[in-house]
Amino acid sequence: MRAVVQRTTGSRVMVEEKEIARIGKGLMVLLGIKKGDSAEDADYMMNKIINLRIFPDEDDKMNLSLLDIAGEVLLVSQFTLYGDSRKGRRPGFSDAELPELALPLFAYSVRWLAQAGIKVATGEFGADMMVEIDNDGPCTILLDSEKLF
Repeated sequence: MRAVVQRTTGSRVMVEEKEIARIGKGLMVLLGIKKGDSAEDADYMMNKIINLRIFPDEDDKMNLSLLDIAGEVLLVSQFTLYGDSRKGRRPGFSDAELPELALPLFAYSVRWLAQAGIKVATGEFGADMMVEIDNDGPCTILLDSEKLF
């Protein structure tokens, strides 16, 4: 799994010009699922996401986690995080999981966050979405369950 984690003061998702999800202060997470990813990958990623110390404390140091600030998560599936652009000019997506296999793992991740007490909103899996992100800082972190970065 890969994730682009952005600290946000607010984010929302639109599908066909209708708002389907909105959060306030918290994290906007774009989540890519790779072929062969498992619940163990999701466990690692969701645990890492909610415990990242990227929110400022009273001294303006990045010391607080999503849990510490009682923040929210907007989780959006994004297979393009597994786009391979090393050759040619058009990315290939052969490493991205098939939608019918990725959806259950995405749903598992949503349940994981909710069970951890996080208010979670989602995009619409497989839809053409417009995502608005008020990136706070900006602060953007890349995560990979294979610990490539």
